[in-house]
Amino acid sequence: MSTSENLKEAFAGESQANRKYLAFAKRAEQDGYPQVARLFRAAAEAETVHAHTHLRVMGGVKKTDENLQTAIDGEGYEFKQMYPKFLTEAKAEGNKPAVFSFKYALAVEEIHHGLYIDALNAVKSGKDLPATKIFICPVCGNTVRGQAPDECPICGTAKDQFREVA
Repeated sequence: MSTSENLKEAFAGESQANRKYLAFAKRAEQDGYPQVARLFRAAAEAETVHAHTHLRVMGGVKKTDENLQTAIDGEGYEFKQMYPKFLTEAKAEGNKPAVFSFKYALAVEEIHHGLYIDALNAVKSGKDLPATKIFICPVCGNTVRGQAPDECPICGTAKDQFREVA
């Protein structure tokens, strides 16, 4: 394998480890192990450092407008091609938890696509997005600028459960 391929594999592995360790930390907290949770969060942060370094070395971090276009392309692929296929297969297999997981992700990736298009339009005109709060639904990941809805339109989660992103 080439160094380029190794960097891509390392980036993917470190990225997945970060997400996995954060999920493990939540479970450790629930199970009453706050120090184990802290260890998982620390390791997750270290994996992020590694992933960011690999991505930079690969030339994957560019100017903001280019990064936004990369995000638009990725989100577009996910909600137009990837998740519809995954959803069809999960339905055919009768895997209801996967159906919900893919359905939620598909809906939210389309929202992300639109948010990134708005951001790219702002950047191309030499501006940032207007300052506003951003909220995330903890169940489906719905991402909302401004105010959290009374109820998530994707999964029905109540407004008071949404988390504000700093």
